Amino acid sequence: MFAVIETGGKQYKVTEQDIIFVEKLDAAEGEEVAFESVLAISDGAGLKVGTPAIEGAKVTAKVLKNGKGKKIVVFKYKPKKNEKKKIGHRQPFTKVQILKIEG
Repeated sequence: MFAVIETGGKQYKVTEQDIIFVEKLDAAEGEEVAFESVLAISDGAGLKVGTPAIEGAKVTAKVLKNGKGKKIVVFKYKPKKNEKKKIGHRQPFTKVQILKIEG
């Protein structure tokens, strides 16, 4: 059984006990969160697709960790203008484990 959920503007295909990294959620470590925007659910019998989401379906997950990703370096340079700018960025994430798929 799997489900397709949407969170943070992205879509994820998940099964029970999966561990995924999603955009940062406003939840503490150890807390349970529910994803209400379920786009599709498949069990052994068939596939159920929502328009755009399935009503009454939800995916429950447990927050394992909040953190930041690896640093990327952004270097902007304009030749012959003596203009250089070096900045870094670390994208925040939330690591969740899928507990239950209901639908």
